[in-house]
Amino acid sequence: MKKYDVYAIGNAVVDYEIETNDQFLKDNGVEKAVMTLVDGERQLKVLDAAKKGIKKKEGGGSAANSIVATSMLGGKCFYSCKVANDEDGHFFLKDLLENGVDTNLDKNDLDEGVTGKVLIMITPDAERTMNTFLGITTDFSTNEIREEALLDSKYLFIEGYLIASETGRAAMKEAKKIAEDNGIKVSLTFSDPSMVKYFKDEMTEVVGEGVDLLFCNEEEAMLYTGKDSVAEAREALKAAATKFVITQGKNGAMIWDGDTFIDIEPYPVAATDTTGAGDMFSGAFLYGITHGHTLASAGTLASKTSSAVVAKFGPRMEATQLQAIKEEVFQVD
Repeated sequence: MKKYDVYAIGNAVVDYEIETNDQFLKDNGVEKAVMTLVDGERQLKVLDAAKKGIKKKEGGGSAANSIVATSMLGGKCFYSCKVANDEDGHFFLKDLLENGVDTNLDKNDLDEGVTGKVLIMITPDAERTMNTFLGITTDFSTNEIREEALLDSKYLFIEGYLIASETGRAAMKEAKKIAEDNGIKVSLTFSDPSMVKYFKDEMTEVVGEGVDLLFCNEEEAMLYTGKDSVAEAREALKAAATKFVITQGKNGAMIWDGDTFIDIEPYPVAATDTTGAGDMFSGAFLYGITHGHTLASAGTLASKTSSAVVAKFGPRMEATQLQAIKEEVFQVD
């Protein structure tokens, strides 16, 4: 029996959640509703201008958010990442451990540098705009992979944001090879349309002959396949993944189970902050499929939890909230 349900790799960053408005974004030259990579000086300038709107600070990163959700739901997880020996680095490690996630990080052996940060600026229309300075996680590499933990896992979960750095791409490929060589299922999230748009060739190389499970949204699906419609894109994705999930925002999601498409209904809410909806979906879905539930019921859990998370600020929820949704969904499964 495997010790871990999911072993994940990704960029470790600390999220600064900020309430703001369109005028602030315009005044500070911030492009709305996208994730923009910035340097440390630029990020500090925007952070200083937005400091009155800071609502919360917490551990973040695409795969980290997913893996924490899986853990909160009752899964056992391991997360490989890279943070610096600074205040945010120690904050991130403490956050992981408090959420029950094992990690390669050792508080007594962290490298000097600056831990990555993400400014998540939320406007009144619930759109999220992110300015990201990756800091030391830019150097995430094969050195951070813990093969023993990966070999003792049911699933490998790879964050698409790693594609932006050469060492990150090497780590994605190495982890995928170890998993494939040892019969461990490989899951991948594209993470953001910009990763597919600007690193399509590199992402295609990582996907290689395919993955066992792919997570993406409609825009990412079309960008990756080069198709003009979701209907065409979903057919083309069959060549890239044995199974895949295409999230559709307020319209729910669709799952390809290898034989047929399964439509997952949405659970409408008044959106406050869309940050982390996709991450929550992936984390809840991975929990479901690693605990004996069908793809359809795992999709229902994922849809309900991702709907709930957009009704609040931030990409995470309390464990009690997630447990309540889990009990509601699976008691009739």
